[in-house]
Amino acid sequence: MEALGFSPRNLEKIKNAITRPHGMILAAGPTGSGKTTTLYALLKKLNTRDVSIVTIEDPVEYAIDGVRQIQTNSRAGLTFASGLRGVLRQDPDIIMVGEIRDAETAAISVQAAQTGHRVLSTVHTNDAAGAITRFMDMGIEPFLISSVLLVSFAQRLVRTVCPYCKESYQPPEGALLSFGITAEKARNANFQRGKGCYQCKNTGYKGRTGLFEVLVNDEMVQDMILKRKSSQEIARAALETGRLRTLKEDAAQKVMRGITTLEEAASAVMT
Repeated sequence: MEALGFSPRNLEKIKNAITRPHGMILAAGPTGSGKTTTLYALLKKLNTRDVSIVTIEDPVEYAIDGVRQIQTNSRAGLTFASGLRGVLRQDPDIIMVGEIRDAETAAISVQAAQTGHRVLSTVHTNDAAGAITRFMDMGIEPFLISSVLLVSFAQRLVRTVCPYCKESYQPPEGALLSFGITAEKARNANFQRGKGCYQCKNTGYKGRTGLFEVLVNDEMVQDMILKRKSSQEIARAALETGRLRTLKEDAAQKVMRGITTLEEAASAVMT
């Protein structure tokens, strides 16, 4: 988990959530943003001898020792919803659902989280607050969402600066301001970029890291869910009260620390 790119504060939020005995953890983002990899890292953290874990995936991307992993098969009638029903009869402690994409899967997942299971899953939304309203759009009652959701997080991937050919550079002032990086912040920053070498195949980048925004379902968020507030209203309130750091803000921090470049961060969060 420590290698994924979570800031210390966001990592603490996630660790607190996975220690809860039951409830739902949602990862949001487009295809290829690393959501499943992050959920696997959480499963590895939770995977001990006295815990029963079952996953339902399409497809199974990594094999994990000690975890029962089921791959969906639509031709055989094994969907996320039908597989989840079968899994619940076995009463595991933790269930990972590869993706919640329809109302039936959403309803069964919420029921599982209500009845003493920890449920991890992904949804295709752009931000952490959007994961909440997506469940409302699928017909799940707000009081159920507010009672079972522990945390939702949004994720993107960016390439990291090659450590073998990195050099200091100064991004354009206008580009910095578009990320909220003022001249004062820039003076204390360590902007880095790769020149290109054989280690990185002359790209200037080697490896990837995650950008995250993590929204804990605390009393304020629960109240907004019950009032059917929009994802924009929930995100705005969380930002104003310091509960949330956006993907863009997380990207700016990684740019100032020299982990990635401004151009790479812009391609991930400004499109």
